[in-house]
Amino acid sequence: QVQLVESGGGLVQPGGSLRLSCAASGFGFDYYAIGWFRQTPGKEREGVSCIDNNKGETNYADSVAGRFTISRDNAKNTEYLQIDSLKPEDTADYYCGEVPDARSSQAMCVGLRVVDTIVWGKGTPVTVSS
Repeated sequence: QVQLVESGGGLVQPGGSLRLSCAASGFGFDYYAIGWFRQTPGKEREGVSCIDNNKGETNYADSVAGRFTISRDNAKNTEYLQIDSLKPEDTADYYCGEVPDARSSQAMCVGLRVVDTIVWGKGTPVTVSS
């Protein structure tokens, strides 16, 4: 069973930076893509970035492009989301999720959509406030 654990969230002032981590573990871990999503109370979970494990291709939501950078360290089974120039509207719980097949990867990474096959971590909170 794959497990994902996010870390790195916290309270930061506008304009600041954070690096979120998503550590993966579990027997038979082999994923097609890792996505980062965020959610605020009362709203649907929205995709912010994704990286395809096989192609190395990345995708970003328009709202974060140029400020967020997704990367991976295969040796550590860890994905990262560097978030810079933070804005108050970036405040949310951030979740990483992985998908186990190519079709789900296409939906999650190209469309930055929530799909049923996503295995989620428990999230890490990010608060941007002065």
